[in-house]
Amino acid sequence: MPLVEHLRELRNRMTKGLLAIVVVTIVAVFYSEQIMSFLSESVPSCEKGEVSDGGNCANVVFNTLTSPFTTTVRISLTVGLIVASPVWLYQLWAFIAPGLHKNEKKYTYAFVATAVPLFTAGAYLAYIILPISMDVLISLTPKGSGNLVSLDEVLDFTTRMVLVFGLAFELPLVLVMLNMTGMVTGRRMVGWWRGVIMGIFVLGAVITPTTDPVGMLALAGPIIILYFGAVGFSLLNDRRRRRNNPDAGLDDDEASDLDHTPESVGSVETVAAVPALPEQADSSRTSRVNGYDDIT
Repeated sequence: MPLVEHLRELRNRMTKGLLAIVVVTIVAVFYSEQIMSFLSESVPSCEKGEVSDGGNCANVVFNTLTSPFTTTVRISLTVGLIVASPVWLYQLWAFIAPGLHKNEKKYTYAFVATAVPLFTAGAYLAYIILPISMDVLISLTPKGSGNLVSLDEVLDFTTRMVLVFGLAFELPLVLVMLNMTGMVTGRRMVGWWRGVIMGIFVLGAVITPTTDPVGMLALAGPIIILYFGAVGFSLLNDRRRRRNNPDAGLDDDEASDLDHTPESVGSVETVAAVPALPEQADSSRTSRVNGYDDIT
């Protein structure tokens, strides 16, 4: 396909993806109030007439005059991107797929089929942990002080938690991919387990938006389980690779076992037709300089 045709196809597929996002965004505008209520459920809001004193509850407010409008647009656009993702991701895949080989397509399907459930599981766990994290943070408020929580801040907090948990759940998939390409072995992963566990806890304490240990433990526990699951898969894959190719586990400077089984060299006529030595240069057609052929 010429370059102009590629650009035309890219334009058409981008148009379809953007159109799907715009349609879903417009629909989400009419349900923005329900979506805001759903996303702010994790905050222990004060009931009607209840006063925020200490860590008993918090009032969700808008800080500026334009906050209701910008928050509505932001939520609607986010819903549009998420709900319409099957459409624009398919358009992206349909543009890239013709240039891939059969094996590359197979690995891509396997990657997507694994990555989507893992990210969904991480996002769901984040949504479960959100109310607990909110309660822990608000409970630190001293007596005599109230909590006025901006809805924009709640949305930022929720989005970061979902993204952090969802992306963190992809770590075992990355390790499996490295093992499938032969870059990391399962035995090496087993040797990393102490440092990996420590690193996961440190990572959970750093990247989670909350400062409480609940979020850290909720993130580190499942990732450690998934890590050992990836190690088990890698060990089985290494065993399968060694069974199919005995030399797969050798280092670059390590010699493989020689096969001393004799093989037939063919008939006598075939052996006689093969010269024992390579052809020699005809001295009559070459000149010699200092006792050497000129080609030397």
